[in-house]
Amino acid sequence: MTAPRLYFVAAESSGDLLAREVIDRIRAKKPDIHVSGIGGAEMASIGIDSPIDISPLSILGLFEGVKVYATVVKLADIAADSIIADAPDVVVLVDSWGFMLRVAQRVRQRAPQIRLVKLIGPQVWATRPGRAKTLASTVDHLLCMHEIEAPYYEPYGLKTTVIGNPALSRHQWGEPEKFRSAHGIPAEAPTILVLPGSRRSEIKRVAPALVEAARILKDSDPDREIIMAPAASVAAEFADAFPDVADWATVSTNASERYDAMAAADLALACSGTVTSEVAMQGTPMIVAYKTGWVTWSLARGFLYQKRHITLLNIISDDQEIVPEYVQTQQKPELIAARALYWLTNPDVLAEQRAAQQIALSRMREGDRDAAEIAADVILKEAGA
Repeated sequence: MTAPRLYFVAAESSGDLLAREVIDRIRAKKPDIHVSGIGGAEMASIGIDSPIDISPLSILGLFEGVKVYATVVKLADIAADSIIADAPDVVVLVDSWGFMLRVAQRVRQRAPQIRLVKLIGPQVWATRPGRAKTLASTVDHLLCMHEIEAPYYEPYGLKTTVIGNPALSRHQWGEPEKFRSAHGIPAEAPTILVLPGSRRSEIKRVAPALVEAARILKDSDPDREIIMAPAASVAAEFADAFPDVADWATVSTNASERYDAMAAADLALACSGTVTSEVAMQGTPMIVAYKTGWVTWSLARGFLYQKRHITLLNIISDDQEIVPEYVQTQQKPELIAARALYWLTNPDVLAEQRAAQQIALSRMREGDRDAAEIAADVILKEAGA
């Protein structure tokens, strides 16, 4: 019997990481399985060379998406061509709603015999629940993160499996002493970690406020150590945007030490995203910032977004602000720095924040099994393996 053929598509760094983790589990279970795909550095690290460059897909927001719509469509066409040529039994589409929907529609039209699995669904519980119907008409199986998602798909008969939050499943404790030693940071030095984003648009819109807030904190106390940790996928963009930052901060773009950096920090200033859950798991208090284009923001707030907060730790906590958010007009360096300074100079308050994040984190856990492991089992079953 011929081994099943799988094809993974990941368009952003977080999806690339998750795809690599799931593929590792699949290969451990079925070493002879054929896996091809489109992705980035994570998938390349396990021998899966992408036929297209996914970096143009690191976009943010509705209006920004419109501006690169032609590129998205072109890449979706190329992706579909690659998939059809590979003739897989199952295609796994990881995160990135807009792009993956277009890829799925093209594959479904041209090769309806291929099984389509969506790994991580759109946030229908927060915005645009109508996407549930669209997804159900396009793919065969959804692997989602939270139990709260499943009821949205039940009316449309989409097979849904809850795998839990991958960020929680991949948790490993960082080694703060290792990071501090490697970068010459004294053990007693107050340390602030800046996580400026993983998309080009985040480096443009969010990073400036976080970097300037860190600069304010450094200027107020030169003994404070600042760590800048942009995602590897946007390291070049970050370096171009902030050419002098290495003069007063430690810059780390090594993915292998990301958890060590989080654990080494007394406080993190983070762009909203998956990374906030990872920071919370390291027990590091954080402040979150975010900014998108005004057209996107107006549409989201006026018509689309159903929650008051954007950070998952807050949403899962009955939409209460457990983690401070500085969004849009509130994303000002002086406001972020003032909150950070208050925490850093009040150890009891900092400890309270750390405890509050842990309580919120506990509400995100869906079970004891590894998310990538559950996903691997479902995908293999879909492939008949």
